[in-house]
Amino acid sequence: MPNIRAAIKSLRQTKKRTARNRQVKAGVEIALKKARKSLVAKSSEAQTLTKQAIKTLDRAAQKGVLKRNTASRLKSRLTQALHRASKK
Repeated sequence: MPNIRAAIKSLRQTKKRTARNRQVKAGVEIALKKARKSLVAKSSEAQTLTKQAIKTLDRAAQKGVLKRNTASRLKSRLTQALHRASKK
């Protein structure tokens, strides 16, 4: 445990940010899982779930929780899977 006041405050801020980032990452994972599941099941709502997942990825990248390239890569893979599923 830090003794200096600035270090104590820094630790407090880090804990808050970590909790917030975990929540955002969990939301991204849930959105991706739902979208992938709907693609595998060839559900009619696959397109809307994919759009929601892309939206959450964009939001996470904007907040700095995910890197831009990581979000872009995941969006690209999800979109490709959607196109593949719609062709079949």
